[in-house]
Amino acid sequence: MPTLQWSDTLALGLTQMDDTHHEFVDLLASVVNAADADLLPRWRSLIEHTDAHFGQEDRWMKDTGFSSTNCHTTQHKVVLQVMREGDTRGSAGELTVVRQMAAELGTWFPMHAQAMDAALALHLRGLGYNPSTGQVSMPQALPAQAIQGCGGATCSPAESATEELTA
Repeated sequence: MPTLQWSDTLALGLTQMDDTHHEFVDLLASVVNAADADLLPRWRSLIEHTDAHFGQEDRWMKDTGFSSTNCHTTQHKVVLQVMREGDTRGSAGELTVVRQMAAELGTWFPMHAQAMDAALALHLRGLGYNPSTGQVSMPQALPAQAIQGCGGATCSPAESATEELTA
């Protein structure tokens, strides 16, 4: 089965985010290539990493004015819920379900990284946000109100989209 591999197309120019994404890709490859006896322990390692990975991004969004109800955070919650369901099904002997989920993650992740995470990385760089310390070097660039949706018109609530069209 083809495995997602790290490449420059996944790099977003934010070292801590890129390092975490690279780890995700490596762990996912480990799951995809696992023998049946190793599949669930590797899947669980991927879930643990992904929980911390998404939690980190969610904190960055909260710290810098992305709404806690934005679609990026919601997608994180849904993906983790599905991964945990995969663990439950795998524990019941349905290893093919875990393998299918791993394959789907390999398709989903590049799209997520190149859209939602790229927008977040751009936002964080625009604020001079230091992911290690949580410090913002350009606080004047923080949004006056929490960013709704994904930060773009295509994901914003209907009223925001209407306001943008009539402005």
